[in-house]
Amino acid sequence: MPYNDASDYLIAGNDEHGVNPPTQGKRTPVMPYINRQIYENEFNFAAKNAFLADCLRVGFNILDVKPNRQDLSVSERVVIVNRARPSALVTFAYNAYGDGTTFNSANGLEGFYSPLNPYATQSRNFADTVYGSILLATDFNGRGVKPLDVGMLSNVNTIACLMECGFMTNFREARLMLDPDFTNTVGRAACRGVCQYFNVQYIDINDFTFPTLRQGSRGNMVKYLQFMLKNMGYSVGSIDGIFGNNTAAAVRAFQQANGLEADGVVGRLTWYKLNNLTPQASTLRRGSYGAEVRYLQQKLYSKLYPVGTIDGIFGTNTENAVKEFQRENGLVVDGIVGKNTWAAIEDDSTAREQPTT
Repeated sequence: MPYNDASDYLIAGNDEHGVNPPTQGKRTPVMPYINRQIYENEFNFAAKNAFLADCLRVGFNILDVKPNRQDLSVSERVVIVNRARPSALVTFAYNAYGDGTTFNSANGLEGFYSPLNPYATQSRNFADTVYGSILLATDFNGRGVKPLDVGMLSNVNTIACLMECGFMTNFREARLMLDPDFTNTVGRAACRGVCQYFNVQYIDINDFTFPTLRQGSRGNMVKYLQFMLKNMGYSVGSIDGIFGNNTAAAVRAFQQANGLEADGVVGRLTWYKLNNLTPQASTLRRGSYGAEVRYLQQKLYSKLYPVGTIDGIFGTNTENAVKEFQRENGLVVDGIVGKNTWAAIEDDSTAREQPTT
């Protein structure tokens, strides 16, 4: 059976709650070592962006239901979805159990659909497929797919599912909310599930051939480029699939920030840095900068090592965090992130544990 064309579908992504200002109550207990709560939307927003980026990469059209960090009422989001009439909607969320002030053993992934949705049967099948894909990609406990009557499932006029991707009140799953590998895994697995449901070919990002793009280029890969740059804080103007002056300026700024020739052409090296698929290939030390350093900072922070500002600059705070990580994991304490330190950072078991007292 031949694959369907991804460009025939409009896929919507939604993230629950907000960060600026934070939605009340939607956060973890205080995380030790970094001494702060993690807001639910910190995961939801990152996972949704990873999902939508991957949907663009494989050729879907996308709708970002809530592109800003502020919360938006369910009724407003329902209106946005129903006006656009997407082919399907995936909502990303994170669960909680108890009063939310202490950690407990509740854990795992849950999927939801609404029997009141106009496409209830399709929504159940869609939820099953997306849930199964995320479950396969993670080591989480599967809690199943269940009916749920909430606005983003019941009131939208499209196939819809909601994924509760973990528990904020579970210590390990709480810290994974900040792990860039985890959010990317969830987002990309959800995209794979959407492809499976619509019979669209999915090519893993590690096997994907990225085209060379330059000013004047057009199409979904330009949208992917623009989406990725925007999520990194670069000003690209509209995500319109047209590689114009704003996109060229953003590309040059990204290249300069990552030690590349700032020629505005997105070739192999720029894609390599932009997608940051193998940061472990780089040896990092004080004075290093760029996407690999930002990834290092995110990984250390998700393991509960304070790194200061996550800014892609390997300064004193990052060096101190690296040394503390090395000291606690039996490594040479030199502040240099080479092969052995990278291997330990990529090992989930090296994260700091919940204090016993």
